[in-house]
Amino acid sequence: MRRLPPVPRPARFRLLPPVAALVLATAAVCAPAQDTRLPDIGSSAGTVLSPAKQSEYGQMLLAQLRHYNYVLEDPLVDGWLRTTGNRLAASSDQPQQAFTFFMMRDRSINAFATLGGYVGMNAGLVLAAETEDEVAAVLAHEVAHVTQSHVLRGVERAQRDQVPMLLAMLGAIAAASQSSSSSSDDAAMAIIAGAQGLALQRQIDYTRSNESEADRLGIRTLSRAGYDPEGMASMFERMQSVSRTNQGGDRERLPDYLRTHPVTTTRISEARDRAERMNRETVTSTVRTPTGSRTERAPIEGGYEAPLRAMDNPLLPASFRLDPAAARAIDGSQFGWARERLRVLSANTPAAAIREYEAMRRSGALSDAERYGLAIARLRSNDLDGAGKALNELLAEHPGDMWLTLGVAETDARAGRTAAADRRFDDLLERMPRHPAVVLTYAAMLAERNTPEAGTRAQAILRPLLNASGGDPAFQRAFARASEMAGDPVRAGEAWAEAAYLGGRPEQALIQLNTLKKREDLDYYARTRIDARIAAITPQVLELRRQGIRDEDLRRR
Repeated sequence: MRRLPPVPRPARFRLLPPVAALVLATAAVCAPAQDTRLPDIGSSAGTVLSPAKQSEYGQMLLAQLRHYNYVLEDPLVDGWLRTTGNRLAASSDQPQQAFTFFMMRDRSINAFATLGGYVGMNAGLVLAAETEDEVAAVLAHEVAHVTQSHVLRGVERAQRDQVPMLLAMLGAIAAASQSSSSSSDDAAMAIIAGAQGLALQRQIDYTRSNESEADRLGIRTLSRAGYDPEGMASMFERMQSVSRTNQGGDRERLPDYLRTHPVTTTRISEARDRAERMNRETVTSTVRTPTGSRTERAPIEGGYEAPLRAMDNPLLPASFRLDPAAARAIDGSQFGWARERLRVLSANTPAAAIREYEAMRRSGALSDAERYGLAIARLRSNDLDGAGKALNELLAEHPGDMWLTLGVAETDARAGRTAAADRRFDDLLERMPRHPAVVLTYAAMLAERNTPEAGTRAQAILRPLLNASGGDPAFQRAFARASEMAGDPVRAGEAWAEAAYLGGRPEQALIQLNTLKKREDLDYYARTRIDARIAAITPQVLELRRQGIRDEDLRRR
């Protein structure tokens, strides 16, 4: 059996440093809101922050989470989550609102929405769900918090709480500064905890007053998008079961999501009642093909469902009609692959994931999705023979499936079967030339060859995604590596700087760009691009320095 050296895993979680903790605390306080009514025309929430500033804060949060390795970056999982989230967002009451969906590697049950339409979901929530409808229900709920300005109105209320909370924390710091004893330190920590407790209680109060509205609008969005509205009630029941059983120590503590989104019997019954009304007024059918299955949900004429939001597009002729069933078709086969891939990627090590699947197999035969997860765990532990055999068997049972084809191609590439791998990747690129997962996986395999030819090929397949995926640090790292191999140091330097910026290192990005600007071989276009990025990043770095925040790696130099 051929084995390669094990792939190193990133360091596991640390306690959040002060900057990231502050950003997350702000997001937590902002996420809930305080008014169950729909926002009226005279609401002052919209004047608190401009849309551009909201987006900026959301980007800062995501960059900090990436910086401290809390975000799970995988092109296949990202694509599935983005597709699900965007489908819901397009079916919401405000389809023009921009959203960014991202996955956290933590296995606790949690999800949150913050400013700018940034919605994060923990891997643990997906692992707790049984169907994609249940995951979509949580996403639809968070989307409703954003579209109804719950997040923004939370900012408005939080501003009034800020002064007493800040005074309490300053008092704690002052008390600690008067004495060096451990008891004074404990007292200071108690005061800080008390102030944080006040914020948390206010957060829960705001949440309770808005959960009903988010549930009501979320389940409507869920049904509009073609998902089963029963998924909301079943997910609530699953969470209630967790809250009843997890009452032990730290490992069994109540999930954070249930602290801010308390599940009650009334809430479950209301969700089930809404789902029953919707199901009476819609029809559902599932079509299975050799490459997967599609579930379709369409409203009965005159039923509960509103027309598809796509029909509201003023650029389309009034006579244009789209088959509702076709518009609502959902490829349900991807959820199983995504959940099991998440199980592997969120495990401490590939060996730990393999042990998890072995324990599952002792309780019964593994499903196709679980067999896929076990094969990916073996691939990541460099058991190439075991992984290849399992993935090829699954591909024979699900011919043409992209997830399985990519797994087989990656196994061939790592096992040295370069020609076979290239054929599979080329076939996929012919079918979907701009699919991020296909392009990034192939580029990663080409990078392992470390030749100029491989670099040129990687550059060629990555370049069409520059505009669409330019905000993805994984894409920027792949393009930087490809440019290095292809002998294009200027493009490589720009991409490395952009990856640093997107990963929460704006100061490092600025230093890299200023160094790159000193090269004598820059042409006019490259110098213009670099100057533009320096001008865009400099204000953010200056503001961070003004606040006394410096890159920890640069401080150690």
